[in-house]
Amino acid sequence: MTKESRLMSGIILLTVPTIIFGGNFLLGLLSGSYPEMELTAFQQSMFRAGHGHAGVLVILALIAQFLVDQSDLSHRWRWIVRAGFPFAAILVSGGFFAAAAGKGISEPNGFIVILYLGMAVLAISLVALGIGLVRGRQD
Repeated sequence: MTKESRLMSGIILLTVPTIIFGGNFLLGLLSGSYPEMELTAFQQSMFRAGHGHAGVLVILALIAQFLVDQSDLSHRWRWIVRAGFPFAAILVSGGFFAAAAGKGISEPNGFIVILYLGMAVLAISLVALGIGLVRGRQD
């Protein structure tokens, strides 16, 4: 493991308690513990999707740190990819939440653009890492 992978993995792991806290809050919200915060079916679906994507994409971001070490990418692209995966996790999950924020929302608002930006960052990171891995590492 390189020092860069160790650093990024540590930072990523430090974000996991926010996902845990968010999941606990979401569980309370969906189980009726906060009656003053009534959600539409659309909001419930979007909030569940946001939370689920956060967890999955953080795991992918951790795995990517190790794969970057084995890739044939320039120093600059290694850092773009290393940061791209966790940044995509924030944007994608945040996009689900932001697009459904508000009272009585039943369709995505303008903040849905955050989700699409996250998808683009994730796609760029995936393709770049894939190319770097196919090319192989030059030791």
